Amino acid sequence: MQTENKTHHGPLLSFEYVDFSGEINPLTFCNPQKIIVARTINEVLPSLQLVQDAVNNGFYAAGFLSYESAAAFEKALNVNEEHSMPLLWFGLFSEPQHYSLSSSGTYNTTKWQPSVSMDEYQSAISAIKQFIASGDTYQVNYTIRLTSQFQGDDIAFFEKLRRAQASNYCAYINTGEHSIISASPELFFHLKEEQITTRPMKGTAKRGNSITEDEAIAKWLYHSEKNRAENVMIVDLLRNDLGMIAETGSVHVSKLFEIERYPTVHQMTSTITAKVSENTTLVDIFKALFPCGSITGAPKIRTMEIINDLESTPREVYCGAIGFITPQKEAIFNVPIRTVVIDQHSGQATYGVGGGVTWDSTMEGEYNEILEKARFLEEERPEFQLLESLLLKDGEYFLLEEHLKRLQNSAQYFSRFPFNRDVIHKALQDFAKENKMGRLKVRLLLSISGKVTIEASPITQLEEPLKVKLADEPITKDNPFLYHKTTYRDVYTQFQKKSPDVFDVLLWNESEELTEFTNGNVVLEIDGQLWTPTIASGLLAGTFRESLINKGKIKERRVTMSDLKKSTKVWFINSVRKWVEVDFI
Repeated sequence: MQTENKTHHGPLLSFEYVDFSGEINPLTFCNPQKIIVARTINEVLPSLQLVQDAVNNGFYAAGFLSYESAAAFEKALNVNEEHSMPLLWFGLFSEPQHYSLSSSGTYNTTKWQPSVSMDEYQSAISAIKQFIASGDTYQVNYTIRLTSQFQGDDIAFFEKLRRAQASNYCAYINTGEHSIISASPELFFHLKEEQITTRPMKGTAKRGNSITEDEAIAKWLYHSEKNRAENVMIVDLLRNDLGMIAETGSVHVSKLFEIERYPTVHQMTSTITAKVSENTTLVDIFKALFPCGSITGAPKIRTMEIINDLESTPREVYCGAIGFITPQKEAIFNVPIRTVVIDQHSGQATYGVGGGVTWDSTMEGEYNEILEKARFLEEERPEFQLLESLLLKDGEYFLLEEHLKRLQNSAQYFSRFPFNRDVIHKALQDFAKENKMGRLKVRLLLSISGKVTIEASPITQLEEPLKVKLADEPITKDNPFLYHKTTYRDVYTQFQKKSPDVFDVLLWNESEELTEFTNGNVVLEIDGQLWTPTIASGLLAGTFRESLINKGKIKERRVTMSDLKKSTKVWFINSVRKWVEVDFI
């Protein structure tokens, strides 16, 4: 993917939307020929018609509609009238440029603060359940706002959120008044060659720290009756909405209850397609579909009344639509969830977040879902490569299959790393053929582009027992980078820098459980038995460790700091050095 770090003047829009082939081809728009803005309900339909006319005349159009513009398409849709952003904003462009935005700038955000108190939130959930009990609604997508003060480079912030969320429908819009930073995973609609596709997202569960945990959580989400009920309600709603513009009999649910993986959450999605007439316009589509049912609930009209009563602030572009239309009449719009809006005058950043509330919902469950969906705002997801360290002895790799399997699991966990076993295996074997004598530590690196890099260094002889230290503070076990071997090693290097005088540092977690050394696993002899800490304590499942467990040579359990005092011997182990006896200083 081409990226460019350049200075822009005037409105700037950039989209990284996945297409029907599954590829993300970045489109960046600058220097608009014209800007179309609607600030009142009466201006929305004429403005959208102007956008359609411009597209018919060969222009690209890119921009957004706010949630509150819904009343222009259906007067019965109840929305907050106190909005500060435009209801519609589109730029018209002669053509896009094919690059992603990039910036080396910096930014700061203050702590994100919720717009409602816990008592207000609990009261809203209780009110929704009363509406459900009385038959007013089946599901309400209730949302709140988080606010922060933003200073600095908004493109750098966009890069950070794009990395943290790894979504299929990321967009950046700078209108001069507002910066909109959307890392949305949800497609609103994709129109191409008379086929329209919608992919509502409803159903959420947090990520695990390993592929095994992830698979168990994804399985639970797939079979969750509550989440299925939420999802199918919205599928039915969108089928009905599509029926207003679709050719008779063409509405089809092609995928139901599909589980998609993102850096912090699993999401349940379903895909609905339909065929529309070639004369179908943007106004027709938005009249039928807007706003997306996944962010309202069902039935739409009554539920939007409830939302307007319960939500004290407007949603604005959050839960509206962000996208572009080409002169070939292809249109792609996201549902702007996971979206931050920055007021360029005041510096206030606003993030909307919520979820579908049904009869089975609990206040605690809904609030925890909000926290999971907001995690990516503060989570640093740096650029990194996957890493394996292997022992190459006289041209033969030790535990090669185990290393390749672990690498494959990590590539699957982080989603966007292409793992081609044949390519990686060949690169390793080619290197081994050139190094048939001696002992080498081989570093295998896999980048997000699929590039394979092999580095090697000689293994020095060490005199045992080696001196080690206990870490002076705990690690937090809820960190996925502890469970996967990558080049992002900040959690380890902070301890190494503090103790350069020792061979390694033994880590422990917030529950005072021992975890691992910074470069290997730990084994302790306690009452004649060899023990190693369990993975759940927060550590990398080393290939040599797994081999020893499978052979019955060591066992795993919770190992505490008090157990360390009872131990008669302690070893550092990994697949490069195998067993190394250590002493604490």
